[in-house]
Amino acid sequence: MNRRNRILVPVVMLAALVAVAGCKKKQSSLPAQTAPPVAAAPAPTAQLTASPTVISAGDQVQLSWSTTNATNVSLEGIGDVPTSGVKTVTPTESTTYNLIAKGDGGTAMATARVTVNAPPVVSVPSSTMSAEEEFKGNVQDIFFDYDVYNIRADAQATLSRDASYLVSHPKIKIVLGGYCDERGSDEYNLALGQNRADATKNALVTAGVAADRIRVISYGKEKPFCAASTEACWQLNRRAGFSLDQ
Repeated sequence: MNRRNRILVPVVMLAALVAVAGCKKKQSSLPAQTAPPVAAAPAPTAQLTASPTVISAGDQVQLSWSTTNATNVSLEGIGDVPTSGVKTVTPTESTTYNLIAKGDGGTAMATARVTVNAPPVVSVPSSTMSAEEEFKGNVQDIFFDYDVYNIRADAQATLSRDASYLVSHPKIKIVLGGYCDERGSDEYNLALGQNRADATKNALVTAGVAADRIRVISYGKEKPFCAASTEACWQLNRRAGFSLDQ
């Protein structure tokens, strides 16, 4: 009997341990923790104004700017500037000022255009000048950017003065010649020169000059005003030229 008890006791204890282990609830695993999203850096903003926007040669212009969310701010042609401020400049020619604001959220730009008019032409009494000299003293050619025939802002001011003189001298008839630089084919430049002359004529007619007083002709890249193959020379050759219609 004792021997039987010695065998049964361990068996009963083992069974009890297995039952207890089976009753334990399996611990559920904790859900993975997700890191909160990182907020994107705010994009910078930029504002730039010029006052006045149209000046005569030698006059000053005040540039004013402000930015937000920028760590680096610069004005092209001037260099790094504070995130906001005011600066006085004296442009010698028509200029577009570019403000660039950079930050962690990207880059922002703002522009301001200043048109510089040429000094007024000093008129000499006509009694001491020929008709051709008086005409050339009061009517100025205009110039164009490369491969285009739209009237530039600085040319619009010149055309305004040209039109004023022509309106006040209604008997004068003119020839408008369209010119190009040496680049491109003869045929292409003849068409471009015609477009430049036509655009100039249209601007004069809009300003009050009678259309039948204006004759247009395209010279293309023939009859250049400057023979060197440089940008400075090419600019002189991209023009609408005025002459008296004899």
